[in-house]
Amino acid sequence: MISSFFPTAGLDDRQVDRERLLAFEKRLRKEKVLSCLIIKNGSLFLEYYKNKKLAVKLQKMNSCTKSFVATLMGVALDQGVISDLDTPISEYFPALLHKSVDPIKRSITLYHLLTMTAGFDWPEFGEWKSFPHMFYSSDWVRFVLERPLIHEPGEKMNYNSGCSHLLSAVLQKASGVSTYDFAKKHLLEPLKIQDSYWYTDGQGIPNGGDGLRITTMDMAQLGLLYLQKGQLKEKQVVSSYWIQEFIKPRFLTYERIGSYGCHWWSARIDPEKDWTDDNWFYFALGFGGQYILVVPSLEMVVVFTSELYDQSLHPLSLFRTYVLPAIVTKTAAD
Repeated sequence: MISSFFPTAGLDDRQVDRERLLAFEKRLRKEKVLSCLIIKNGSLFLEYYKNKKLAVKLQKMNSCTKSFVATLMGVALDQGVISDLDTPISEYFPALLHKSVDPIKRSITLYHLLTMTAGFDWPEFGEWKSFPHMFYSSDWVRFVLERPLIHEPGEKMNYNSGCSHLLSAVLQKASGVSTYDFAKKHLLEPLKIQDSYWYTDGQGIPNGGDGLRITTMDMAQLGLLYLQKGQLKEKQVVSSYWIQEFIKPRFLTYERIGSYGCHWWSARIDPEKDWTDDNWFYFALGFGGQYILVVPSLEMVVVFTSELYDQSLHPLSLFRTYVLPAIVTKTAAD
């Protein structure tokens, strides 16, 4: 399975600092990192698992699911299943048209959901401590839609897994099949992802915020798809236009993480330098330290799965401390 997508490359490759990479692998053994992959130029440079069983185990990707949902939105837009990101969500949730509902909610669009700028009161990164209270509700969609607005739609990005779940509900309504079945046909199967699971809410809607489970190697397939601008083995799975739109940095609400686009984060390789094509990377981020990181200028994808539930940003620190210097420094020297 590995060699069919990522042929193994030796550590003596001219573009990789062998000593730094070995130091990184040694550090991983001391961390609560379950698995880590480094793919560069289409080859597997590092494959680490805490134990052998983790190579085939379905991983709790948590919020990396959101980046899969964004990709499904791109597919739906390409196919005309969804017409436009400026479509008001009231077209899919007519309850918002009721006269008792705050009329401003009718201006919330699919774009606002993708950028998490819907304006709902949603303290997921605050008092809720990364655990959305919609999980306590018998109807998650209704819970999200009934949250009061504290900002005008489009005004401010605020992390909100409820927005992601609404997108899953939209995909299900628009396509006429479950979001999971849509994903299997149009994303998972093209990526050769054979084993997966997707948790649903009480109404049978796959959890758009953090419900998808796949293997570490399969997580890397999504990173590779984005690195190749939506193309895989000469098949255009999702248009390059939507890939570029989704990863574009738009809102800097959480400086310690990075800028937010459409269900993807991004940051500069060297924070002291300006944004350029050579000085940025983008990533999917899940609670507990789950990551799919893509560095376009280095043709590199890095994946982490972890059990760092009180240190979700730690793998990002490891990536900056070990991986980027191992690749960037050696490449610069060549």
